[in-house]
Amino acid sequence: MTAARDVEAVAPHDDAPGSFDEMAEKKAAPPPADDPFGNEECGEVKYRVMKWWQCGMLMIAENISLGILSLPAAVATLGIVPSIFLILGLSGISWYTGYVIGQFKLRYPHVHSMGDAGELLFGAIGREIMFFGQLLFCIFLMASHVLTFTVLFNTITGHGTCTIVFGVVGLIASFIGALPRTFGKVYWMSLASCASITIATIVTMVSVAVQAPDHVAVDITTHVSFDSAFLAVTNIVFAFIAHVAFFGFVSEMEDPRDFPKSLAMLQVTDTTMYIVTAMVIYRYAGADVKSPALSSAGPLMSKVAYGLAIPTVIIAGVVFGHVASKYIYVRVWRGSPRMHDNSLASIGSWVAIALGVWVIAWVIAESIPVFSDLLSLISALFGSWFSYGLPAMFWMLMNKGQYTASRSKIFLTIVNVIIFGICCAICGLGLYVSGKAIHDSSASASWTCANNAD
Repeated sequence: MTAARDVEAVAPHDDAPGSFDEMAEKKAAPPPADDPFGNEECGEVKYRVMKWWQCGMLMIAENISLGILSLPAAVATLGIVPSIFLILGLSGISWYTGYVIGQFKLRYPHVHSMGDAGELLFGAIGREIMFFGQLLFCIFLMASHVLTFTVLFNTITGHGTCTIVFGVVGLIASFIGALPRTFGKVYWMSLASCASITIATIVTMVSVAVQAPDHVAVDITTHVSFDSAFLAVTNIVFAFIAHVAFFGFVSEMEDPRDFPKSLAMLQVTDTTMYIVTAMVIYRYAGADVKSPALSSAGPLMSKVAYGLAIPTVIIAGVVFGHVASKYIYVRVWRGSPRMHDNSLASIGSWVAIALGVWVIAWVIAESIPVFSDLLSLISALFGSWFSYGLPAMFWMLMNKGQYTASRSKIFLTIVNVIIFGICCAICGLGLYVSGKAIHDSSASASWTCANNAD
């Protein structure tokens, strides 16, 4: 479907935004009065500073982190053909739903979070439910990075100390990284994160290929239980659940109309890396590939790969931590001079909020210490709604009363209803299989010093 058709379907009213290309030709207008950051001309701290490529790099750093490390194991469970189909299919849906979020932001410039969007959908109650749901989602994602940090250092040090100690170290490192108040500053860290995960996965692929035996059994398709198969599906879903942060990213762009460029940069990059990494590692590691995938590189090279991945494990988590902290911060100080100054109240509240959310994330990481199971739970409980279900509802809201106005509208109505159905299936079935896996796992002892890298 063309961009023009999408725009027509999303913008049924005369006063709705036109296509992104048409709007880009117009002179940049000042932010609307209800913009979440208001007028920044005289502010000490300015938020709307990101170029489209900076936003794209930030989105890549956020998205291509832990998700890529679970994909080879998902391929081993599902087989090559179903996995490629799922990766490409979910990538296409994610691209479309991300585009809808960009359109929704242009239509309603005051929206900074899913909570703001929830108010448009369901009123005051919707605002509270979606605000806290979004906050919990980000905190669970932060927890997955703290958990990976413990696996990483247990691998590098050969379980040099209690796993809980490594978790505390990860908590402190992540909290320090989350102290900058603007995405413009976090962007520079995202460059290191992108380089880190790229190099680490290349080292893993080369190591696995060099160490592979002559004959590795790989399956085009597999025959596994429904529970195992759908658990693998939710791990693939996890690789495409960055949408929760999109409203925040767009809000800090110099020109929100450039968001489709950032989105295209993300989707092309992550889909390419996902397919190449997952297929190469599975091809040489076979059915015994581990999750996270870096553990499949062998005793020595896995330590090297994890060492190279340290920036990604920390910084990608920092991005989610920044998003969670910013949602609370904006809600507390929106419309106040404190939003843009460097007073004790402004800096102190930001530090307190960041510390609070990271401590909660650490508690969750210690409570659900199984990497793939935690990712599955996150995908089912939160990712299904924020990446698929809610964008479909945003489209319905923007096109209310226009669902059958034209063939393109009818087609896109059907598309969005199907996406909403996919969301419900991922949520319901994903909660069942991830909950069962966490309950049945022999490695799921919480709050223990035991080595979780085995």
